[in-house]
Amino acid sequence: MIDVCLLGTGGVMPLPGRWLSSALIRYNGGMILIDCGEGTQIPIKIAGWGFKAIDAILFTHYHGDHIAGLPGLLLTIGNAGRVEPLTLMGPPGIRKVVEGLTVIAPELPYKLQLIELPDKEEAETHLNGLIIKSIPVDHTVTCLGYCLILKRQGKFDIERASKLNIPVWYYKQLQKGYEVKVGSQVIKPDMVLGPERRGLKICYCTDTRPTYELIDFVREADLFICEGMYVNNEEKEKAVKKKHMTFTEAAEVARKAKVKAMWLTHYSPSLTEPGKYIKEASEIFPNTEAGTDLLMKTLKFTPE
Repeated sequence: MIDVCLLGTGGVMPLPGRWLSSALIRYNGGMILIDCGEGTQIPIKIAGWGFKAIDAILFTHYHGDHIAGLPGLLLTIGNAGRVEPLTLMGPPGIRKVVEGLTVIAPELPYKLQLIELPDKEEAETHLNGLIIKSIPVDHTVTCLGYCLILKRQGKFDIERASKLNIPVWYYKQLQKGYEVKVGSQVIKPDMVLGPERRGLKICYCTDTRPTYELIDFVREADLFICEGMYVNNEEKEKAVKKKHMTFTEAAEVARKAKVKAMWLTHYSPSLTEPGKYIKEASEIFPNTEAGTDLLMKTLKFTPE
């Protein structure tokens, strides 16, 4: 089970009633924040999910509307009592950017672990049981899209476990992927687990043009959070020039990638009521939703 909160949906600048685009993902007692523009800690506070459990912050790129809120947030996380290291991930240049921003937050009660992700190829890292994948996207500066994946092990085969004379108190450890020792025999999880089942996949991509690589990257996501800077193809010329997407272009990506659901985000400041313009995108991909600040969803494994 994974909880997702779309903290803000604005691009360029925060507006009254709309914070800058970011998302908070909660799983297994920890949280991962994607992007941290000016004021991001306010919707985190409103959501009520707390600050101390934020284990990592992923940056798509280093434009101010995606990172300028970092110093204040780091201080708030420290004031919330965090002492464990906090991981920051982003495209090349993250060390220089973070060092510059933390001049005004020099004394934190925890260490910052910086991970520089490649800007020419896909990458994969692991954190708290989640797989974090990144891919370079097509923006005016180096920018990354992210997918967070929770794998699901195969079903536990009680009959096989019984034949191997495994005591029942070891079942839970094997289900969690740990080896156990029964007498002189080492029992590995794959000896009692069936084929891996479908897990959960959440993708977050803003500030990009649609690309074939992006479609493959987000394929069959349970939730695809995608930018919709502009409404329709009448604004496509502007979208091409500034390396953004329209609602309908995002819907085409979702349709071709066969995702389950899409939330639009990162709206132009001039787009004050995005929900009024969702019809055309919904005709292309029916499960399209105009994201709103503090929109939440719990993703669960498909029953089998």
